[in-house]
Amino acid sequence: MFLIPLLLGSCVVTSRVFAASSGPGSLKAKAEAEKQSYTFITTNDEIVAGARKEGSLRVVSQFDPRTNKAWINAFKKRYPFMDVYVDDATGTDPQQRLLLELKAGRPTGWDAYDIAPDFYAEYLPYTKRFDILRMATEKVLAIPTAMIDPKNRNVVSIASSAHGIAYNKKLIPEDKLPKSWEDFLKPEFKGRKFILDTRPQGFAALAAGLGEKWMIDYARKIAAQDPVWVRGQSRYFTSIAEGEHALFHLAYHYSCVRTAKKVPTDSLGCKIIEPVPVRIQNFLAVNNTAQHPNSGLLWLAFLASPEGQKIIDDYEEFNTSLYSPDSKLAKLIQGKKVSVNNWDTINNSDKWQRMVLEAVGFPTAEK
Repeated sequence: MFLIPLLLGSCVVTSRVFAASSGPGSLKAKAEAEKQSYTFITTNDEIVAGARKEGSLRVVSQFDPRTNKAWINAFKKRYPFMDVYVDDATGTDPQQRLLLELKAGRPTGWDAYDIAPDFYAEYLPYTKRFDILRMATEKVLAIPTAMIDPKNRNVVSIASSAHGIAYNKKLIPEDKLPKSWEDFLKPEFKGRKFILDTRPQGFAALAAGLGEKWMIDYARKIAAQDPVWVRGQSRYFTSIAEGEHALFHLAYHYSCVRTAKKVPTDSLGCKIIEPVPVRIQNFLAVNNTAQHPNSGLLWLAFLASPEGQKIIDDYEEFNTSLYSPDSKLAKLIQGKKVSVNNWDTINNSDKWQRMVLEAVGFPTAEK
């Protein structure tokens, strides 16, 4: 659906607001959670006390190792009694291995982990049934409620990704750039004039706001423009900066910005156009067999906090949650029309991507 980010702040609870004692509201929430077989902890002090007894935390992370290191240092300053280990496990292979271990009933030793979106439903039976949503609503945990899966209630989306365009500033003046997604259908952009990733995540994000029918029709029209099909994105930003290509359709904005800072020529431009396609990502949960479950809860809350989100911006700029109001991504899209593949639609992602590939004829990436 279309959302106006100006309203997102209403979803946020501040990082210093916690329930210090079990009031009637918390006790009622606990009873309601238990009726649905969830665990509800009534105060933040109780979680901290439990984590103090545990004294340790082991988590799997899909974030940049520099981000993980900064998180560890900041987390230990907040909770000096905690011994923290974070495994840098980027890519889908480590997550597939972990899923197989969970299914086999093997003790993994992990307290919390990143859930690959491709295996989201398969991971859920192995996540601890903390009612994180109720704990956030009751201000036991300071997590923006929009970050939490409203259906399963125990998974938190720590980050989001916006799609835009990447371009070579020397080859295309800014006033000649597409100003809307329909502008890519103009005659001047026909015939190998722009790059397009064969993994159509951006199309799925557009479908969330503009509809499935619009997405399929647009995908067919884009394919008729004869783009240069590629697989992956990061290395092609460098090729754009070097002038091998001029334009990238539905580019990962944070990856473009990261590359633009590295290239010495200042030739790579990164821009968003409306509606801005955004998808939630980096789904974190506490392991059902966690030895340190309270510590896992504190970790999730810390990553969702303004401090945790700022660390993402420090090392992975614009890769923060759009529901974190002080994040650079939230400020980037503030007041703009956005098409968000959120909790309501994220389960359609695989279906929508398959539909796009069928509509365009299963393109093959060029080498």
